[in-house]
Amino acid sequence: MSATKEEIAEFMKSEFPQAKYRIEAVNSSGSILSHDIGLDDLRPGGTVSGPVMMGIADVALYVAILGRIGIVPLAVTTSLTINFLRKPTAKSRIIAECKLLKVGRSLVVGEVSLYSDGSDELVAHVVGTYSVPPTKNKSENL
Repeated sequence: MSATKEEIAEFMKSEFPQAKYRIEAVNSSGSILSHDIGLDDLRPGGTVSGPVMMGIADVALYVAILGRIGIVPLAVTTSLTINFLRKPTAKSRIIAECKLLKVGRSLVVGEVSLYSDGSDELVAHVVGTYSVPPTKNKSENL
């Protein structure tokens, strides 16, 4: 019941056309996304803003979930905690590597590591939880 990278990309393009990220990889255990940094993504001091980093982390988690359970539009974020570890460079894209930690019937927990492209040092670490709507029982449709 999982979804492919192409299926997820098409769904995200139709539902979130304003998004500025690229899905690099997705499988049943996680995802990798990238986000090109532009002037609109910076805050004073010439660094990538926190909301941009939180946004790509949230999307990376959502994409990983869709890769695992299929296209479920109503899966929603219930918790997102971010630790900013170091200043990302404004000259490189942000890379988000998501790993699903627990996939339950109603809740999914994952972690996202954020990097500036070309660096192995984490710029932020994120843990998030998504609520997944219940699937309809086949007997309910009778």
